[in-house]
Amino acid sequence: MRQDNQLLVLTHLSQLLTFITGFGGLIVPLVIWATQKEKIYQMDEHGKNIVNFQLSILIYSLICIPLVFILIGIAGLFLLAFISFIFPIINAIKASQGEIPRYPLSLNFIS
Repeated sequence: MRQDNQLLVLTHLSQLLTFITGFGGLIVPLVIWATQKEKIYQMDEHGKNIVNFQLSILIYSLICIPLVFILIGIAGLFLLAFISFIFPIINAIKASQGEIPRYPLSLNFIS
């Protein structure tokens, strides 16, 4: 296995594709993780954290959508958007320094 912090950073930042294209924030990191987890040192751990975070955000968003009618859902969706924009950037910086970042509100689907 080889160390490639740049690919780890790119994997974290690829989550931001959702804000640019409307999709891809789960698919691209999933593909990078699935293809590189055996080749890149620490990719398996980073990839699992990213996929768990993206799946968690998706579930929380689906919960917030019906709650829009009682207005709490709007605040929830804004909070989720903020978290899903800020934490990939923070964790990309941590990954560039060799740390294993964690994501808030992340459910453990893949361990």
